[in-house]
Amino acid sequence: MNFLLNVIWVVFGGFFLALGYFLFGIVACIFIVTIPAGVASFRMAAFAIWPFGRTVVEPVQGTGSFSTVGNVVWFIIAGVWLAIGHVTTAAAQAVTIVGIPLAIANVKMIPVTCFPFGRQIVDSDAIPFGWRPMVRM
Repeated sequence: MNFLLNVIWVVFGGFFLALGYFLFGIVACIFIVTIPAGVASFRMAAFAIWPFGRTVVEPVQGTGSFSTVGNVVWFIIAGVWLAIGHVTTAAAQAVTIVGIPLAIANVKMIPVTCFPFGRQIVDSDAIPFGWRPMVRM
């Protein structure tokens, strides 16, 4: 079922969302200071192209102050715009009955889109013990 949902997802919006993340990752990697944001953007692009069967987890131990600062900067520069892309795509997908599960998945991705630092994307079957799942697809 995950494979079928992922194929439908790619065809009806996932490709363009992943392309947006990928393009921002390339722009972010141009400057040395923003390479961590570029890496996070590439990681989110991989999640946006094939999200079903994966889970976003947050480690139990603290991630440090870099994650907080990085999330604030990310939210101002890219998070808001990428979240608007998710909302727009979710609205377009919710028009049809087949698109409603895709629209729900799009809305579930918004918190991770806005604050990606300090989180990891893992297979849903391989969640490390003690880690909290945040977004399960």
